[in-house]
Amino acid sequence: MPPIKFSILKELGGRTAKLGRVGILETPHGVIETPAFVSVGTKATVKALTPEQIKDCGAQVVLANTYHLYLEPGDERVKKFGGLHKFMNWQGPLMTDSGGFQVFSLGAAYGKQISKIAKTPLLMLGEGKGVRSEEEIAGSLAKIGQDGVSFRSHHDGSLHYITPEKSIEIQHNLGADIIFAFDECTSPNEDYRYQEEALERTHRWAKRSLEFHKSKDNSKTQALFGIVQGGREKGLRKRSAEFMKSLDFEGFGIGGSFAKEDMETAVKWVNEILPKEKPRHLLGIGEPEDLFMGVENGVDLFDCVAPTRNGRGGTLYTSRGKINIRNAEFREDTGSVDGDCGCYTCKNFSRAYLCHLYRSHEMLGGTLGSIHNLYFIINLVKKMREAILDNSFTLFKIKFLSKYRN
Repeated sequence: MPPIKFSILKELGGRTAKLGRVGILETPHGVIETPAFVSVGTKATVKALTPEQIKDCGAQVVLANTYHLYLEPGDERVKKFGGLHKFMNWQGPLMTDSGGFQVFSLGAAYGKQISKIAKTPLLMLGEGKGVRSEEEIAGSLAKIGQDGVSFRSHHDGSLHYITPEKSIEIQHNLGADIIFAFDECTSPNEDYRYQEEALERTHRWAKRSLEFHKSKDNSKTQALFGIVQGGREKGLRKRSAEFMKSLDFEGFGIGGSFAKEDMETAVKWVNEILPKEKPRHLLGIGEPEDLFMGVENGVDLFDCVAPTRNGRGGTLYTSRGKINIRNAEFREDTGSVDGDCGCYTCKNFSRAYLCHLYRSHEMLGGTLGSIHNLYFIINLVKKMREAILDNSFTLFKIKFLSKYRN
């Protein structure tokens, strides 16, 4: 019996032939109603929040980071404590990534401020070499080879080597319900030749990840997702989707660092090919307009650090866009962060109080801001789900985005 079961309840469809759908994803630790936003608990903690607070925000599932937990406290230590669920006291579904994005952030993106959403690329594909210089490669913390990645810990500089098999072994020890194949995430600034080379490497690593996973008993309790890569190039994206479709993965991740203008087309190219009956996860994406785009184009799961990272820094989501709660204009404001929000923060505290907490550098500010942002984003996706069910998705999207200013 497979470790997860995915059922589609309703499809968006319509005259525009949109790929969006509402589903149920059953895991060993509970059901996820999709589409859903996945809370990011990088180091086995959603920063500043307890598991109870995470659940109260409406979170159904948490994603932890393989790279960080491998380095501290160590995956074998987590296994001794009974796995990640027991270690962090989260009883619901858990996911772990493969560590592939950290290869990117420690390698090609190191020191360049390139993340999941890159600014307009410095180099368009096919318009030059786009190859990193020897100086840039020497300055990174990760070196990519054909069999795996060697990297130096950002903690103490110690040298480590991760192969596809090692990544899966770490994730087996952590024990999440859904895990991901090892991959290479590429920058949109890379040229076609490198994107193609990296894609072939990702495909080889996907097969090795799957073969190792299937050879272990963990395959009965943990679902493995393959990751589609290919940068901003249509041919590579489609090639990757076709390849991943041919393998026996339980679901799929859509990976890569995107230029903002490329994201929708890349997602659509991929989801038109991936098998309809299996779940799809858009990795590292969480801004409201991007969530609407993803849901509309057949994405079932999203994760992103932005809501809690912004919350800790005082940037809060509202139905009319983001605000910086530190601004002096809020010092006398008796209203809640967002009048339409039902989170703990909005029910109990004023903008003035939150402004005071952040300006005074009080820890509670980060907690209350994170609660609000996480609740806001999780429930935005839940409302999209409800809108598909009652045939009002397009109207809901138009109304929300007409007021929301990023």
